[in-house]
Amino acid sequence: MIFNSFLFVLVFLPISVIGYYTINKTNHYDFAKLFLLGMSLWFYAYTNIAFLPVILISILLNYSIVFLFDHIRQSVLKKTVLIAGICINLGALFLFKYLDFFSATLNQYLGTSLLLRNLLLPLGISFFTFQQIAFIVDSYRDSSIRYRILDYALFVSFFPKITQGPIAFHNELIPQFNDVNRKSVNYENVSKGMLAFSFGLAKKMLLADNLGSIVDWGYMNIPSLGTINSLIVILSYTLQIYFDFSGYCDMASGICLMLNIDLIDNFDSPYKAKSIDEFWKRWHITLTRFFRVYVYFPLGGNRKGKVRTYLNMFLIFLLSGLWHGAAFTFILWGILHGIGICLSKLCKGFMQKVPSFLRWLGTFLFVNIAWVYFRAEAVTYANMMLQQLISFQFTPISADMVATVLPSEFNLIQKIVLHYSPLAVYYTGSVLLIIFLLFALIAGTCMKNTRQRIAAFQPNKRTMFILILLFIWSVLSFSEVGTFLYVNF
Repeated sequence: MIFNSFLFVLVFLPISVIGYYTINKTNHYDFAKLFLLGMSLWFYAYTNIAFLPVILISILLNYSIVFLFDHIRQSVLKKTVLIAGICINLGALFLFKYLDFFSATLNQYLGTSLLLRNLLLPLGISFFTFQQIAFIVDSYRDSSIRYRILDYALFVSFFPKITQGPIAFHNELIPQFNDVNRKSVNYENVSKGMLAFSFGLAKKMLLADNLGSIVDWGYMNIPSLGTINSLIVILSYTLQIYFDFSGYCDMASGICLMLNIDLIDNFDSPYKAKSIDEFWKRWHITLTRFFRVYVYFPLGGNRKGKVRTYLNMFLIFLLSGLWHGAAFTFILWGILHGIGICLSKLCKGFMQKVPSFLRWLGTFLFVNIAWVYFRAEAVTYANMMLQQLISFQFTPISADMVATVLPSEFNLIQKIVLHYSPLAVYYTGSVLLIIFLLFALIAGTCMKNTRQRIAAFQPNKRTMFILILLFIWSVLSFSEVGTFLYVNF
């Protein structure tokens, strides 16, 4: 099931919120959590029932590992169980996500004939695997971290975050599930939740999906793009992936607020960053945090000299690229950001003397270039796109692009223009496309983010009108629905 669907918005979400508070009103708090667990498993299994055993086995396995910690006295054996647990989690992730990639690579370069299994990738496996690794590591370090199976199962499968994060930690959610003060309706939180959900839905439906049409067309027509068209396509993907992923996280936060749960922020206006270091403090914050706490620090962090520090940072981003997907494009994207973060740290003192706008522009350009490798089907296609960008073939905006990707909201304007002046349709379409792209750019780099809007929330008629407008407009766009990008990672 996806957030941007009639089933979720009109059926699943109202049942979840109303049912949860109705049961809590009877003071049967465990039944309310059991209800949320059942709804979460329904949400997860809706796309493919075969995913359900995967997450249930994963939950039981990791809970059992922590159970074993309490019954093992020898520290060496206890550590062995921890390592085995981490290996099992990573092994499952490797099996579903990376086995075919490595098999195909070995077949191609070493001439082997390994069988490709074509296993279906379970939704959210990259997210819930990392959350559970964090849980067993923390439980190993601190014997006071113990939860009931109901609380733990709800934490792992909690439907707002299960498929695309953020990567929340157990101590951030489970105590909230058990907080009696959060069991009754808080109408201010419900209002803020509706605000976050509506803005997130608008990001996805009105911005990301329309930008995605430009991107899809562009990557299918790379050889004929030229400089201007390739620039439009590259910029469109930079904005698409932000509005798509942050839109999901806004909706997840909004749903949690409706349930009186505070979900950790995953984005903080990343395209306002003035360095790659700052970018990664603002983009996918919870993934960066996981790698910092559970990989970077155990590797020594910055405690073993500068060379080791930069090597550790580079390794983190190499792993981040691989985490996103089993392809050389993702690995290269991770390598680029690994180099970028090292240079950002190395040149920090010098860069402070550079004007603020130039630091922002350099960071934004670097991020745009790196996204090309993230989006392309193969490294060769990414290289072709960048070759088109620097070809200096300043051909006009493609008429095919305008005809194919112009947002449907502008169709009425185009029909009016077509009626009075057929020759002007291309020019008005090009102008409308540029206006849409500029609005998306301004929204992503200058406007308040959803967290800031929630902090400044004032219930009034103007806010209510904006929310209703965005919500209805977004729901009416469900017929052109696209899946979230990060559901693939």
